[in-house]
Amino acid sequence: MPLALLRRPDPEHLDIAFAGETFRVALRRRPAARRLTLRVSQATGEVILTLPTRTSLATAQRFAAGHGGWIATRLARVPTRVPFEPGSVLPLRGVPHRIAQRGLRSGATRLERVGEEPVISVSCEAAFVARRVRDWLQREVRADLTVAITRYTDALGQGPSRVTVRDTRSRWGSCTARGELNFSWRLILAPPLVLDYLVAHEMAHLREMNHSARFWSLVAGICPHMDEAEAWLKHNGASLHRYG
Repeated sequence: MPLALLRRPDPEHLDIAFAGETFRVALRRRPAARRLTLRVSQATGEVILTLPTRTSLATAQRFAAGHGGWIATRLARVPTRVPFEPGSVLPLRGVPHRIAQRGLRSGATRLERVGEEPVISVSCEAAFVARRVRDWLQREVRADLTVAITRYTDALGQGPSRVTVRDTRSRWGSCTARGELNFSWRLILAPPLVLDYLVAHEMAHLREMNHSARFWSLVAGICPHMDEAEAWLKHNGASLHRYG
């Protein structure tokens, strides 16, 4: 009987103890994996151990346990989560805004000012605040994307076949061979030049489905703040995943 049929199913995770703490490590077997790899998601704080099909669970346990210090260091760098609840502060187009609940009756979510402080004002029961804020942010990012896409459609002489907004983890935007553009709703949390650059980047793929020198020349030609936006994403992009 093949070894794979005799092996017990893997647990979903391993618990690794280090310096008085216990870290939960998710297990992922991948036939294409050639070695054990460990990573910590800066977006979610999830610790993931990927291992080849034939690697034993005992070997995986020893590997993860031997990297307890590494796991602790990486987890310490993961930004603290900020829930969408009254009192929380989140950036809207790069500017800090506080979430305020103005009443329990259902009403429109809107921008207000309390003194000099900008506020995202929500009217609903507490259980629905997070959903209301998230839905409102998605409407806001769709509006900003529409403006930027219209401008770059004029500049390039062609536009996308479809635009989708999602909560992506590995990419801020993408372009398919069918001319469909996908963007993260979290771009509404970044300064406007970042969203604008991401639209220029993905729309440039409508002409150049690659990252060749010609592609980058095209992006730089239509988006003069490309380098500034790239630098912002490099230093601050991961922090956008802490919200909500």
